[in-house]
Amino acid sequence: MDDAKIVQLYWDRDEQAIAATAQKYGNYCTAIARNILGSREDAEECVSDTYIGAWNAMPPHRPHILSAFLGKIVRNLSLNRYRHNTAEKRGGGELPVVLDELRELVSGKEDVEQEIDRRELVRAIDAFLGSLSPEKRSIFVSRYWYTASISAIAAQHGMKEGAVSMTLSRLRRKLHDYLTERGFAL
Repeated sequence: MDDAKIVQLYWDRDEQAIAATAQKYGNYCTAIARNILGSREDAEECVSDTYIGAWNAMPPHRPHILSAFLGKIVRNLSLNRYRHNTAEKRGGGELPVVLDELRELVSGKEDVEQEIDRRELVRAIDAFLGSLSPEKRSIFVSRYWYTASISAIAAQHGMKEGAVSMTLSRLRRKLHDYLTERGFAL
């Protein structure tokens, strides 16, 4: 079933929307949640909560790209679950490694000025990603949005893990330089 029909099912309040979503995007959502959480049980729970979140958001929201809409919901739910799990000294997954890799780019300190500049930073990062080749953009987004493991990215792109690690390192350095040139204090 195509995305427009699935979205219309949500708008019609037809419970088949959830079944259609699970059939088309279940594996996608599960992969995102498992990459963040490292736990099959927690991932399944977040995916179920994603369907409820989509049900509650539509209407009034009518997503143009259903996969991105669902991906954002499951990612946010998974990050919240991760924070909950690690607050209780539990956890796993790729998130700690990914955050360590990005630590050099973001200080983690929030103040009013940084919040005001957030939109400019988002635009600059979007522009940076738009300047990359499709393969490099895919590698970067797989790692830093979907928190995919180095080995999974290597398999997806037919590369060796060392090559993926080197590509990510170069892209982080390139992003750092790109943002610094545009006046962002990192």
